This record gives sequence, structure tokens and C-alpha cells, in this order.
Amino acid sequence: MDVNAAVAAAAAIAGVLTGVIAVLAFRWSEREQKRPTRTSLHTDPVLPPGVDTVLSVLRSSAVVLDEADAVVKASSAAYALGLVRGGRLSVEPMLQMARDTRRDGEIRQVELDLPRRGTGRGEALAVSARVAPLGSRLVLLLVEDLTEARRIEAVRRDFVANVSHELKTPVGALSLLSEAVMGASDDPEAVERFAGRMQIEATRLTNLVQELIDLSRVQNDDPLEDAEPVRVDELVAEAIDRCRHQAGAKNITMAAGGTADLHVWGNRGQLAAALGNLVENAVNYSPARTRVGIAARGVNAPGGDMVEVAVTDQGIGISDKEKERVFERFYRVDPARSRATGGTGLGLAIVKHVAASHGGEVTVWSAEGQGSTFTLRLPEAGAARDRAHQHPDLDGPDDFDDPDDLDGSDDLDDQTGRHSAPTPPPSSYEPHPAPEVLP
Repeated sequence: MDVNAAVAAAAAIAGVLTGVIAVLAFRWSEREQKRPTRTSLHTDPVLPPGVDTVLSVLRSSAVVLDEADAVVKASSAAYALGLVRGGRLSVEPMLQMARDTRRDGEIRQVELDLPRRGTGRGEALAVSARVAPLGSRLVLLLVEDLTEARRIEAVRRDFVANVSHELKTPVGALSLLSEAVMGASDDPEAVERFAGRMQIEATRLTNLVQELIDLSRVQNDDPLEDAEPVRVDELVAEAIDRCRHQAGAKNITMAAGGTADLHVWGNRGQLAAALGNLVENAVNYSPARTRVGIAARGVNAPGGDMVEVAVTDQGIGISDKEKERVFERFYRVDPARSRATGGTGLGLAIVKHVAASHGGEVTVWSAEGQGSTFTLRLPEAGAARDRAHQHPDLDGPDDFDDPDDLDGSDDLDDQTGRHSAPTPPPSSYEPHPAPEVLP
């Protein structure tokens, strides 16, 4: 009987304890439900009506902070820029701006250079931050990424500076020569000599302006709007005719060969200008009594058949360091020789843009003292036409990211195209016999 009484007493005590625990748990649960949590503070109803919709359509990175500097809402762009980490604003200058604005209600704006995180790159991230009060407790932070705009502006400034320098040289020479002509009015021989120099400088100035126009045109026009099949043999013949006088003056032999009857798809005028620039560059940088070869061939590629036109010279060659920059605007491997030949430094930049806008590329192989080979690689006419019909959105040129338009762009980073350089020709390179179409 005593055992049964003990069991009953134990069961009663256990029941009482269970009841007490249940009551305490119930009261604690009610208190927790009434207490505002961080999650409830960060939900959309905390924001004034319509603000969430407005923030969702802004291009800027948006962050909303509460009175405790906790992030109430942040756009995906803010996370991508690394502004928000662990539910907190991670940029101390912006956080201090938010606190100052919360204190006095004044709108603040500042431009900052932030380190890039997780990219391994040293350049800073340029941003513009604007802080404004949002209601009585919240603060709105808008951040605009200015990195690309600053880069484009820097390239634009460099381009304008280069153009100004290149224009100043012939213009200054014309001014001095005109004064010399006026001072030598009684000396016919001097007048004739100065007039000849004036013609040379005027021609250089005309060529520079024309190449600036050509560069702008190939960057802004869609070369495939009026595209047509273009015979490579005709492009080669036209390039040779264009440089025949300069080559003859230096006793340079120009020979064309390779596979005959190849066709590429594109703008005939731009393609002729690109190949003509390569041949003219080879002639200008070749010593007297050497050979310039132009060879064309068809190659198979994963994206479709391609046509390669290689222009080989036996000139001064290009160092490895300079090969990375030869396609930059106004860059010259040998400035002194370029001045003597009247080069503008825009020819290879035009070639690069024409190749890219036609879905191709230009590459260079060179060794100092052994010459250079520039290879223009373009889609074969049939393959390019089929690809354009299957993907109409690929008809026109993209921005290369360009951004190497005249406004600047990523062009200067992609100097030698996407593929590896062609196999270097032997020093005793002999072009194939010229096709019948060539004179």
C-alpha cells in the first residue's frame, strides 16, 4: 500500500511540474510573439507605401537602413558590389553618411573609390553615393557604379589628346612653311622647295583626317546591312595596286598567292580598306629590295569555315612587348620611320575594328629582324550568310564592349584577337604563284 501511495505522489508531483512548465512556455511564447524581431523590422510593410516598387526599378544600387543601422532592404546590385555583408552596410564612409543624415536630415552625396573584393585585381571601384532620409526612422542610400564611365572618359581624353598632338604637327609645319614662303618671295627655288614641303604636310593632314573618318565609320556603321559576297582575289589585287607606287620606289616585290576563288561575306569597301592597310603597313616597314607576300587560304573552324589572308614582310619586326600594343590608335613601333612615311598610327586600329565587326579577327606573328605576318581571319561567305540567317541578332557588330568606339572602350585590352598567332613562316618564305586574276 505504501508503494502505491509513493507512486501516486510521484505522479502528482510530475503532473504539477508539467503544468507549471506548460504555463511558463505559453507565457514566454506570447511574449516572444509580441516582441518585434529583426525579420519583422526588415519586411516590406516597414517601408513607406510605394517605396519598394520605386526601388525595384532604379538602376542604382539601393540600401535602406533603420535607426539601428541594420539593412531593411537592399537590391541585388548592392550585394553584387559588396556594399552589404551579413545584414550590415560594409562601407564605413557610407555608414557614417547615413548616421549624419539620420541626425540632421540633410541629403549628402560623395564619390568614393572602393577596393574590389574577391577579384584579385588592383584597380578600384569608383562609385557615387547619395544618402537621403526616408520617413522619420529610415535612411535611403543610392550608389551608382562609375567605374566604366570613368574608364571611357579616360580613354576619350587620351584619344582627344592624341588627335590634338597628331593634328598639331602638320598644322604647325604648314604655318612655318607658309611664313618661309612669304619670306622667300624673291627666291623662286626656295619658294618651290617650301611649296613641295607644304604639299607633303597637307597630304599628311588629309590622310589623318580621312583615317579618323574611316575609323569612326567602321565603329558606327553596320557592315552587314549591305553585305555581299566579296572575292578575296579582288581584294588582294586592289591592295597591291594601292601600294604599287610605294613598293616600286623601294624596289619591293609584291607577290600574291594561295587558294584562288575564295569569298568572304561583308562590306566590300571596309574589307578593301582593312587589307589595303595591312599591305601598305608591310611596304612602309620593309627595307628596300625585299619581298611582301599576300597569301589566302580557307580553314575549317568550329563555328564555320573561315578565310585567312596573311600579309608577310621582311621588315624590322616587332618585339613581344610592342605586339601587345600595335592595334592601339596612334601607336607606332618606330615613330621616326612612321614620320618619314607619313603614317598616322590608325591603320591597324581600323583593321581590328573591321575584322571584329565582320565576325573575324586579326592576329600578328613577328620576330625582331625577321619580319612580321599579319593574318586577317574572316568568315567564309557561305558560312557567314548561313549564320546570319540562323541568328539574325548577330548581323551587326557589337560594342566589343567597345567599348573602343571613339568614346573609348575595351578595345585596348584585346589587342591581338581571340585566337593564337599563326605559325611563323620560315625566313625563306616564298608566296605561292599568283592566281590568274592578278596582273
